[in-house]
Amino acid sequence: DALPICCWRDYFQRVQQHRNLLEDIRSEQTPVANREIPVAVREASTGIEGIDRAIRELYETGYMHNHSRMYTAALVCNLAQSHWLLPAQWMYYHLLDGDWASNSCSWQWVAGANSSKKYIANQENINRYTRTAQTGTFLDRSYEELAVMEIPDELKGTKPLVLETRLPETGAIALDLALPTYIYNYYNLDPLWDREVAANRVLLLEPEFFAAYPVSEYCMEFVRGLAENIPGIQVYTGSFQSLVQVTGAGEIRYKEHPFNAHYTGTVVSRDWISEEVTGYYPSFFAYWKQLEKQFGKKA
Repeated sequence: DALPICCWRDYFQRVQQHRNLLEDIRSEQTPVANREIPVAVREASTGIEGIDRAIRELYETGYMHNHSRMYTAALVCNLAQSHWLLPAQWMYYHLLDGDWASNSCSWQWVAGANSSKKYIANQENINRYTRTAQTGTFLDRSYEELAVMEIPDELKGTKPLVLETRLPETGAIALDLALPTYIYNYYNLDPLWDREVAANRVLLLEPEFFAAYPVSEYCMEFVRGLAENIPGIQVYTGSFQSLVQVTGAGEIRYKEHPFNAHYTGTVVSRDWISEEVTGYYPSFFAYWKQLEKQFGKKA
C-alpha cells in the first residue's frame, strides 16, 4: 500500500510538466464567493479544534498531516467558497516539504477543479482522525447538509494576503571555469547528484521565481541547511542569466523541472519512480495502471 501513496507526488509532478498549475486543471471551481482566504483559517480560530491545531503546527513546524491538509482545503474551498489558488499559495508558503505541483493539484482535487466531485469532511470524520471529540460545531452535520450549506458566519471574514520571500544577500562567487557548474535550486538539493564528479556547485535563488512562488523565512532557512549537505556549494541570489554573465560559467548542468525552462546547458532527468511512464494522465488511477503494467500488480 505504500507505493501508491509515494506515487501521488510523482503523478502530480508529471501533471505539472503538461499543465499550468496556476489555473483550474479540468473544470472551473464553483461556486466561488471570494479569491482570498478566511481570516479565521489564517489565525487558526475556526473553532474546529483538529483544524486549528493543525494550522498552528504548520506555523510552528512547517509540517501538516495529509488528512489535515485536506480538511483545511475543504473548509476553505467548499464551505467558505474561496477560490483555491491563494489559499494553496498560503499553505505552500509555510510547508517545509512544499511542492507546488502536489500542493496545487491537491487543493484543486478538493475543490472539484481537478476531480469529478468535491471533497467534504464533517465533524465526525475530523474527530476520528484528529483525535478530537467536538460536537455542535458548524461541521457537525450530515454530508447532505454540508453540500448545500451557506457560508458559515465563522468563515465569512476575509482580507488580502501578501506573501513575500526574504532572500539572502550573497556576494561574488568564484568558479573554476575548467570544471562544469552544477545548478541546484529550491527543487533540487540532491546531495548525491554526481558527487564523484569534480565540479562547481551553486545553489541558485532567483528573485523572480520566489516572487511568483513565495516561501516563508523558515522554509528558506531549511533550504539553506539542506544545501550544507552538498560539499563546496556556493549560494547565489540572482537570475540564471546574471549568474552566467557575472561568472562566465562554461558548461552548466541542471535537473529538469518546469520552473527551470529558462535555464540553458545540459539538462538531466529528475529521479522518477518510473522513467518510462510519462505524459499527462487525467487521473492518478490512469497513471497508476501504467505503473502496474511496468512493475506488476504486487509491486
